[in-house]
Amino acid sequence: MKIKLLITILLFSLLIVEKAPAQGYKIKTIVIDPGHGGRKPGASGSFSKEKDVSLKVALKLGALLKEQMPDVKIIFTRKTDIDVDLYRRAEIANEANADLFISVHCNSMPPGNKHIKGVETLVAGSHRLKEQDAAIRENADIKLEKNYKSKYDGYDPSNPSSFILLSLLKNAFRDKSINFAKLIQNSYIKRDERLSRGVKEQGVLVLQRCGMPAVLTEVGFISNTEEEKYINSQNGQNEIANSILEAIKTYKKNIEVK
Repeated sequence: MKIKLLITILLFSLLIVEKAPAQGYKIKTIVIDPGHGGRKPGASGSFSKEKDVSLKVALKLGALLKEQMPDVKIIFTRKTDIDVDLYRRAEIANEANADLFISVHCNSMPPGNKHIKGVETLVAGSHRLKEQDAAIRENADIKLEKNYKSKYDGYDPSNPSSFILLSLLKNAFRDKSINFAKLIQNSYIKRDERLSRGVKEQGVLVLQRCGMPAVLTEVGFISNTEEEKYINSQNGQNEIANSILEAIKTYKKNIEVK
């Protein structure tokens, strides 16, 4: 592991300090990140790919936000089936001084576990050993990026020891991220009667690099026959988008200082 990465992380952790919302604080910009894309399809189901489901849900969410929250600027990391590097996704949000980052993904399980279903939402954190596989899967796309080792200062997504250094990066927005993630999960449960797998802290690279409250929401298991049909249906995608929308509305109401 390069010393440069350690120095970068330590400096970043010192520079990013969460400030209490100022009087009159408003959420002005939200970045929506459809997971994967282009030559990075993500997980695959029996008839669909994660990159396509995440994009459709994200676009529906963006349309709802523009309609019901017109004063909030909505930025997408991608609007079509293109390849966007993980570092660039966070960079887009940071450059826009975004107030919230929402990454949309689908979950998956290997053969023998295809009965598993439900929704879960991730926030940046030092994941436990039992959660390494999930974090490594979400970070694996960087291997498809040109010169990824130099771009990420030697970070190796397949090496669990890489997460030791990532854990040094104190997420200044941890509490707000967790609160927002809980609102999303509660919305899934109450509105859509989905099975909740809870809020989890994991070393997901795209969230680690975001300088604002950030979540990655897994909208269902593409490896589960029942859920794959649901997350590909118009009704299912509309329900998911509306549930995330309601969570955003509640978060915005709670966080804004009058």
